[in-house]
Amino acid sequence: MPTFRNLLPIAFLCLVALALGSPGVPARAENPAGVVIKELSHEAPVEKVVTKDFSHETPIEKAERMKWFNDARFGMFIHWGLYAEPAGVWEGKDVEGIGEWIQDKAKIPVSEYSELQKSFNPVKYDADAWVKFAKQAGMKYIVITSKHHDGFCLFDSKHTDWDIGGTPYKKDLLRPLAEACQKHGIKLCFYHSIMDWYHPQYGNKEEWRGNHATEQPDMEIYRTYMKAQLEELLTNYGDVGIVWFDGEWESSWTHEMGVDLYNYCRTLQSSTIVNNRVDKGRDGMVGMNKDGEFSGDYGTPEQEIPHTGFGKGVYWESCMTMNETWGFKKKDDQWKSSETLLRNLIDIASKGGNFLLNVGPTAEGEFPTASIERLQMMGEWMEVHGESIYGTSASPFEKVSWNGRCTQKPLPGGGTRLYLHLFEWPEKGQLVVQRLKNRPLRATLLGVEEPLTIAGKEGEWVVELPAEAPNAIASVVTLDIEGKPEM
Repeated sequence: MPTFRNLLPIAFLCLVALALGSPGVPARAENPAGVVIKELSHEAPVEKVVTKDFSHETPIEKAERMKWFNDARFGMFIHWGLYAEPAGVWEGKDVEGIGEWIQDKAKIPVSEYSELQKSFNPVKYDADAWVKFAKQAGMKYIVITSKHHDGFCLFDSKHTDWDIGGTPYKKDLLRPLAEACQKHGIKLCFYHSIMDWYHPQYGNKEEWRGNHATEQPDMEIYRTYMKAQLEELLTNYGDVGIVWFDGEWESSWTHEMGVDLYNYCRTLQSSTIVNNRVDKGRDGMVGMNKDGEFSGDYGTPEQEIPHTGFGKGVYWESCMTMNETWGFKKKDDQWKSSETLLRNLIDIASKGGNFLLNVGPTAEGEFPTASIERLQMMGEWMEVHGESIYGTSASPFEKVSWNGRCTQKPLPGGGTRLYLHLFEWPEKGQLVVQRLKNRPLRATLLGVEEPLTIAGKEGEWVVELPAEAPNAIASVVTLDIEGKPEM
């Protein structure tokens, strides 16, 4: 048996090996803020990706790639992370602002905020139930926060311990969601923050961020780290419908970086869609691009709906909350009504856009009851009227002559079907359709086979309706016409 004295040289060699790091294994670098990031070796997979240039994609090629998105019209946004744990309260005090920004609003140092990782344990999380619920609500895709601004990852990344693997829960949250999406025919999409309050090399410094002790943050190191994580997301979870970027507005992110990141994501998955927040073109919360050439496949209005559509070949999606926050905040009870949410969906579709409606799960992994109630109602309406939303294009009317909206889609044998959404039942049971030149061929109430009587003349057609509206929030009259709509 070796003596203690004999073991001393071995112990010394072990300590040296630990200090230097084992060959072939990424070393771990710590800074005074307590930030732990695994450094990428020179042989990291990200280094092997030769980025292609996708700037020469034709409008026809883009339209084919965007087809599923354009047909879907309705998706679920999920903001979930460590911020669900404090749920808007820090050190016993309510923190103003949206829930997922609590670290910024309360200026919580990384050394303190990182303690949340020790208690985050979403034992009630049921990915299959989440996806089935989204499907029942009539949603066609899910966009979930793989990483929000706090830098914490919902997946078990090889490149950091600041992820779900370091929590009591330990298990990857995105893999079961990917499997459930594939099972139920829902497109899986990832929100991924460009801005990172945790990483020691992210560019814009703040006293409370993980880079505060870094004399000169190096964005090239950070970009390598971010690309390595995006490679994980775009190679380990099957087809990814959208990479939804955010946090691009700070000065450390540049247009050139945005172009490079767009091409990088599409090099990994050429069919994936990338939103315009990858670049610097977004015009604030309006979400559409300013004048100029910027990367990104579609615009992202936030908490608002454009007054009009944007014409053929311009894709956009309004993202909105059900209450006032994205991440779960237990005292936020300012819920929008089911009527408002449903009419928002109809309004957006009538302008040729998509509606990305947010749910902020609790730290335990449950959807708030108020969210469930509203989505159930929307699902019931979509079960009967979804045809008037999916695969439709914007209204041909500059302004409709009734209280409501209009969508349209081509009929298989030629002609067009107009979907006339009625928010208010017309007086005397007569729907007057003004300015339309085309002669109507047939009219029905969606969900009812019996045809409605049509009278009137060119520019003022009259559809005779039953005495009562079949749906108190929005009834839909279908109007089939010859050819394409002419005003």
